[in-house]
Amino acid sequence: MSEPSYYRRCQCRGPLKDKEGKPVLDADGNPKIGSIGTTCPKLGKNHGTWNFYFELEAAEGGTRQRVRRGGFALLEDAKKKAKEIYTAAMAGTDVLSDEKCGDFFLRWIKAKRSLARTTRKGYEEHIDLYLLPHLGHIKRSKLRVRHLDKLFEAIEKDNAERILHRLRVDELQKARDAAHRTWVKAAGKTEERRVARRAFLDANAALREGKKGLRKVTSAATMHRINDTISSALSWGIRREQAFAKNWAHFVELPPVTRPKPLVWTPERIEHWKRTGEKPGPVMVWTPQLTGEFLDFVMDDWLYELWHSFIFLGPRRGEMAALPWTEVSTDALWLRISQQIVEVAYKLYGEAPKADSVRTLSLSLESGDNLVNVRAKQDRMRQEWGDAYVESGRVWTHENGEALHPDWISRRFARLVELSGLPPVRLHDLRHLAATLALLAGHDIKVVQEKLGHSSRQITSDTYTSVLPEMMRAEAESVMAVVPRDIPFEERTALTIPESAWQNGVAVFFAHGARQSGDTWAVGAQPQPDSDVLGVISLAGRGQDDAANAAVRWIRDHSTANELELVRVENFNDQYPEEQRADFSLVRFTVARTESPDAAGWTLPTGLPPAATRTTARRTPNRRQKAA
Repeated sequence: MSEPSYYRRCQCRGPLKDKEGKPVLDADGNPKIGSIGTTCPKLGKNHGTWNFYFELEAAEGGTRQRVRRGGFALLEDAKKKAKEIYTAAMAGTDVLSDEKCGDFFLRWIKAKRSLARTTRKGYEEHIDLYLLPHLGHIKRSKLRVRHLDKLFEAIEKDNAERILHRLRVDELQKARDAAHRTWVKAAGKTEERRVARRAFLDANAALREGKKGLRKVTSAATMHRINDTISSALSWGIRREQAFAKNWAHFVELPPVTRPKPLVWTPERIEHWKRTGEKPGPVMVWTPQLTGEFLDFVMDDWLYELWHSFIFLGPRRGEMAALPWTEVSTDALWLRISQQIVEVAYKLYGEAPKADSVRTLSLSLESGDNLVNVRAKQDRMRQEWGDAYVESGRVWTHENGEALHPDWISRRFARLVELSGLPPVRLHDLRHLAATLALLAGHDIKVVQEKLGHSSRQITSDTYTSVLPEMMRAEAESVMAVVPRDIPFEERTALTIPESAWQNGVAVFFAHGARQSGDTWAVGAQPQPDSDVLGVISLAGRGQDDAANAAVRWIRDHSTANELELVRVENFNDQYPEEQRADFSLVRFTVARTESPDAAGWTLPTGLPPAATRTTARRTPNRRQKAA
């Protein structure tokens, strides 16, 4: 490969001369006129532009390959460009290639043989829908970040049109529904019903016509995934053949993506949902009480044990659909997630999960008994179906033994939630629920990360730590207990905790505050609302928070003076209706005697008592309506 050579040339036209300097004549003997280029007599500082060329290695057959570039006003610019192209050529880049970006993307996806099916499907969709239409015509060597910016500008422009289309469809939907209601109300009125029916049919036809060409809005998250596809392709091109000067996808600025935070179905949100049918957010989580109601409702469902596993183990649906009996031990109480079923265009494929998702889950006694029960049910169905029974080897199957389709699992779960009358959650939301229940039970975030099969605890923390009301209350209580407020009070009746209030060295009682007049409050301690008062204080406070803080200081001072341990403080001020919060306060205290025994004085058992045995029968709860 030769070093670059530089020269001046211009676009002037004049009589052509041969190598010996003689005029070149045409057939009539007249001088030929053409571009005189490097022979122009005017070439100099203010005339002509700089060009360069260098020889590449000969192609197959010994054909010469020469790189030429020109049009540079300054010699320095020509040298800079020559160095860039020369360096790329030395690195193996085909600098003479006229390959278009579209051809490059297709070549790249064909060469990526190790991609998972779902990943490949996503890449191919991005190439077909976005990259080929917007970038396919651009020469690979000319691709720059401005071209990517134009791609995403076009996507946002399409989004605006799609949003307007959806708004028009929504209006047509409302018109169709209104026409249908009018038709129903006209029952028994022949002529009016005929007219209403005709109006409904016209509105329905308009809705069908309006829906034609309706497309989803490309979200900010999808834009980021499209850019990731471009980045992957460009990185491959740079690594393999120095096809690009830079990975231009790294310089694209896109709208930020906000991951939806899981929200808990609180009573207020449930009331709003019942009234309007609207979910407060895309990701919702049941409280433990609602979770228990769902499990009671589906006790008689064929897949009860599957729903139980989703709630307490937090697997993905594809992992459960693929789980074989060979990866389950009901004696050692574990199951191993080492396979998954993925869906591409509703076709099923078996794949190994990502390395971080291969994991072994420990089972509780109840989960182990559930799996024993599943095996027994399958044995029963095997006898009933006889030769028609399908031996899939899966843990979770239809009644005839056929393996479950992941999408069918989601649809079945949604139907059961609808029948239960509970506020809606998605099947995937049960992963959030499993993580939240584990955190509520005091498990470390690292344990929850490994349970869910995440690559880092940051993903678990950012995605799945939705906070149940109990957790939020505990957090508020701990802050309140650790950071006491100095609210002055007067003790009217000294606090006395009778022996009858102690159970195993622990006493639980309430401090109930009530506004007397103006800013004067009285706070009394009682085990129950109708029991004797254990002590009373009074204070000048601005509201229920001052009364609660004074009660905390009162009980803390009493505990310190009497060698008691203040174990827990629970603030129930938010339980009062809005109109009563200005006049009432309620705090619950848990106090322990310091001489109460703890685990340090015990020899920890190393085995089960001889009489203890596991049972394979489930407890029979108060069953609700049978799941349909």
